[in-house]
This record gives sequence, structure tokens and C-alpha cells, in this order.
Amino acid sequence: MQILYDSKQEIYKKPFGCLRQNQNCEINLKIPRRMAALYACLCMESENGYYKEYPLYWSGLEEGYDCYSLSFCLEQTGLYFYFFKVRTEDAESLVFRCGSSKTSIHMGDKWQLTCFDADYETPEAFKGTVMYQIFPDRFHQAGKPDLTDKLKPFTIHENKQDTPCYAPNEQGEVLNNDFYGGTLQGIEEKLPYLQDLGVSVIYLNPIFMAFSNHRYDTADYRRIDPMLGTEEDFRRLCHKAHEMDMKIILDGVFSHTGSNSIYFDKENVFGTGVYHNPDSPYASWYDFQDYPDRYTSWWGIQTLPCVNEMEPDYVKFIIEDEDSVIAHWMKLGADGFRLDVADELPDEFIKKLHQKVKQLNPEGLVIGEVWEDASNKESYGVRRKYFSNTELDSVMNYPYKDAILHFAAGETTAKSLADTVMTIAENYPKPVLDCLMNSLSTHDTVRVLNTFEHVGDGLERDQRAAYIMPPEIYRRAVAREKIAAFLQYLLPGSPCIYYGDEAGMQGFEDPLNRRYFPWETIDWHLHDFYKKLGSVKKKYCALREGTVTAKAKEKYVFLLKRKWEQETLWAIVNMGQEAYYYPAADAEVILSNGTTQEEELLQIRSHGFVLFWR
Repeated sequence: MQILYDSKQEIYKKPFGCLRQNQNCEINLKIPRRMAALYACLCMESENGYYKEYPLYWSGLEEGYDCYSLSFCLEQTGLYFYFFKVRTEDAESLVFRCGSSKTSIHMGDKWQLTCFDADYETPEAFKGTVMYQIFPDRFHQAGKPDLTDKLKPFTIHENKQDTPCYAPNEQGEVLNNDFYGGTLQGIEEKLPYLQDLGVSVIYLNPIFMAFSNHRYDTADYRRIDPMLGTEEDFRRLCHKAHEMDMKIILDGVFSHTGSNSIYFDKENVFGTGVYHNPDSPYASWYDFQDYPDRYTSWWGIQTLPCVNEMEPDYVKFIIEDEDSVIAHWMKLGADGFRLDVADELPDEFIKKLHQKVKQLNPEGLVIGEVWEDASNKESYGVRRKYFSNTELDSVMNYPYKDAILHFAAGETTAKSLADTVMTIAENYPKPVLDCLMNSLSTHDTVRVLNTFEHVGDGLERDQRAAYIMPPEIYRRAVAREKIAAFLQYLLPGSPCIYYGDEAGMQGFEDPLNRRYFPWETIDWHLHDFYKKLGSVKKKYCALREGTVTAKAKEKYVFLLKRKWEQETLWAIVNMGQEAYYYPAADAEVILSNGTTQEEELLQIRSHGFVLFWR
């Protein structure tokens, strides 16, 4: 017999997950009677030096265990870690977490507990809604923008089916200056398509003036890239989207600018930048080691000089001024920002930006790009405070993405998926969890279809660029994508479709994952499946804001429960080789694949899934 405590079960800890300031928390620890415990306490600590012992009190005997209980609250927001201390007549033992649900003596990990602001909330309009990510140059072209001021050189593909340029030039550089001509007018024209898909939030990769097609090398924060259109085009897009009950989120790239920009101006195009003028008004933005040729750049990429984010002039320009960059675009209709490389932005900068967004629109959204568990993320030796300091509304949820894809590929067990789901649910405040951006692929990753069937194994880059799945491999990959999307839509947060994933788009790493949308060859069968998922997500509150419980029923059988007030939904995914039978006499099936209902049983065949309520 071992000491029993599982922070994910309310019989041991209530409430589940994070705490608000001054919110009461109940802890129950079960100690084997044979240990003859004399004393037990909870030891709470934080990285800023806080340490406190909370005595637990004997509360009864239960099946050979002495039950010890405690009620407490935390007054200060922050990230805390705790363990237990148990004293007997002969010894004092420290109790730690072992794995996801067990305990161990004198070794293991401490439990994590986030305390967040008592008044912290996230926008209701973004909770559990379907998002759609658009790489603007590659979605849809409409209208004829004026390219007079487009930064040169650039090329435009005459054939939309061309493979994006991926090979280096004679100087060994990949310039990313080939364009397909997607426009803001084109996105506006396709709003009915997105609405029919169930989309409520559109996330746009950068649209500000830049040299490259990806536009992460900002040239002018206050101007639309000429290839995309005009400021009026953006205003009209936002207005039309709002009329159709859709929101627009912009990509905020604030850790660096482009070297070919108003601010740095290495190519001497604008005549205003610091590279050729040490007295430029933007001189304090950048860090030079040996002016002008040695300067700090993003990951050593010389075309992306880093900025000093907390430089007062920069903070005013981006955030604080009456017509700051944030204010400028929100007044034109933007509903929030996704912060590129949030790990590389100071906490103080993110905090100020979040406050500005809420000042302009209390229902505005700020999402951060974080690839790991954002609740305990460390970057450059600093523990981040995204949630405990009310800096972000939510984050991109790569932990769920990776866990889903590995499970759908048959590479990991149901327990591995369940542990990931419940760890994030426990570590993130509930308001954050409801707004998570859950993607299966993005502009930075291989497309979801290409993660299955080992299609890229052993291929050289030229082969990957030209690769198109044979029909049978494509069919199997689509079947796995459906499993992944099923999970993506049912888990807490907002499922985010990377443009074209719903149409059967293929592609390996950047820029092969950034082809032009295949409007003439959409896989409508796959598209309609996403449409059904969107309809289900919108219909049930349990899927948008409900609690979550995830378990492994068998090694490769995953069970999910979502509950909101009196509404309870259940989902099962069977990645095993044999059929799985689940007793559900009163089940009403909502959505299924590879599942039949026989009398009092649901039969979920291999690679089958089902969503039902009862």
C-alpha cells in the first residue's frame, strides 16, 4: 500500500486545476493505516522564496487508510509547487508525485499549482470557437493591387499550382520573394466559404508591408503590404467579417523588424533607418556591437534585426501612443493579436500590450506563440508569467497537437494522450483553456496529412518538394486526419484549421506547406467532415466551455468526457487492432465513423470513433 493522492481527481483536490486568488482549495491525502502517521502537512513553495507548511488534520478512516484533510487559499498570484511531509514515530517522509497519478517517498516531482488573478477572464466570443489560419499570399486572389511601392525584387507565379521556391540562389540565400498574389479582397470574397465551414475567428499571418512573402520581416507596421491591397481593403474585410459574426486576429511580430524597413533600412530604400544614419529616430530600437555591420538579429538571421522591446520609444510606438500600432489596427477593425515568438518578448511588454488591447476592446484577444507548456515555460533563464501575471488570454497549443498526431498515427498509447490532455487542463487556468488555439498544422510545421503513413521517410528535399501521395496512401492519411480532427474539435479550446487542411492539401516543411489554396481540386468529402465537426462544436456548450476528463480504457482506446451543467458528452477513439465494445444502452450517437450500435453496446471498430450523449 502506498500513500494516495492524485491532483487530477476531486476526491483528493478540489477544485481541479488552477486557483484564483483567495479561492478555497480542499486537499485530501490517504495514508496507509499501518504507517501509523502522527502528523502530515502540505509544503507549498514558490521560486521567489515563498515557503509555508499547511498542517493536515485527521478526518477519518477509509478502507485501511487514514484520511488527512486541509482547506487553504493563496493570496498572491504566481506559480507554486507543493509536496507533502508525513511524520511517524520513527521517521519523517517527503511525499512527491510519481508519474501522472501516483506518489513516491523521497523522490519524484512536486505538484504544480498556478494561482491567477481573481478577476481574470477571457473573451466569451472566442471560447471554443472554430478558428481558421490564413497565409495571406496563398489563399485567394481578387482585385488588382497597386504594386508601385512593393519592395523589390519580387516575382509572381503565373501558375497557382507552382511549387513555392525553396532552393537557395547562387549566393546561397532563400529570399522568399516569390508571390502568388493572394489579397485581402480575396479573403473577403471567400468569407461565405469560411462561414459555411463554421469558422468564427480568422487568424491572418502578417499583413504589414514587408519584403518577403511570409512578411515576418516587417518594413512598415502602419501599412498594408501593397501586394495584399490597401488599408481600406482591410477595413472593409473586418466590417464584412463582423457582419457575418466573425472576428479577425492579426499576427503581431514585435521581437524584430526587417532589415529592409523604415526603421533599419539596410538597403537604403526609405532613407530613414538607423543602418545608414546613427541619428535616426529609430536608433535606440536596435543593439549594435560594431556599427553598422554587427548587430543582434533573430536567431542570427541578418535580415531580421532584433529590437529592444522595452525601449520607451518603441513601447510608445507599438503600444502606448494614441495612434500606436496596436490602436491603429484595432480602430480599423482588428479583434486582437497573435504574438509571434512570445517567448522572446519581455513579460512587461506583453503585459502592457494586453492592457492596451483590453482598453481598446474589453473583448479583444491576445494569444501567444508558445510551443511548450506555457504555464511553467522558461526562456532565457526566466520563468514566464503569461497566466499568473494576466499577460495572455491564451496560447497556441502545440502539446495537444503533438499528442493528437502521435496517437492518430498509432505511435503512442491512449494513456499518453490522456496524460497530456489532463496535464494541460490542470496547469492552465480554465479561462485560458477555453480559448486555446488547437492546431494540427501551421505555417511552421509539416501539414497534417504529411505527418502520417511515413510519407517523408528517406526523401531528399527535391523529392519532398515534388511529392504527391499515391491514392491509397492518401486515403489512409485522410482517415487518420479525420481521427486527429475529431479529437482536435472535441478537446478544450478552439480548433484552428490551417488553410487548406480541410481541402486535402499536402506539403512538408516550410515553404512546401505554404502552397496556394486548391480551389479547383478541393476534397469535398474531407471538407464536409470538417463542416460537420464545426456544426457539432457550435451546437454543444460542453464542447466549448465544459469540463474535461480524459482516460485510457485500453492501451489504444481513448475516452473523453465533456460536461457543462446538465449536458454531458462522451467520445471514444479506438486505435487498437480489435473492435472495442462500450456499454451504452441509452446513448444517442451524434457523430461517428466505424461504429455501430447493437442493443446495449457500442461497437467501435479499429480506427473508429464516436461522439454520443446520454
